[in-house]
Amino acid sequence: MDVAGPQAGDDMTVEVALSVMAGARTGHLLVCDDDLRIGLVTRAQLTTVRDSPARTDRLRLRDLSRDGGPLTSATAPPGRRPVRRG
Repeated sequence: MDVAGPQAGDDMTVEVALSVMAGARTGHLLVCDDDLRIGLVTRAQLTTVRDSPARTDRLRLRDLSRDGGPLTSATAPPGRRPVRRG
């Protein structure tokens, strides 16, 4: 099953992603790299990261997947899938 919702580039910072979620009144964002979905983050996950003592203002969503952070698969089967637009 695909997850629908607002999308964010993997170069977006955690702070901006939280602002986008608040503006969209949603609890999650699909994280994309170019035109591919690479994961999903929730507001609760990003809040935990933001409140961490190790956080910096430059922490980007792509950094979360590299560090084993909260970035999770956006689809039921693992793997990258094309983003459908339009």
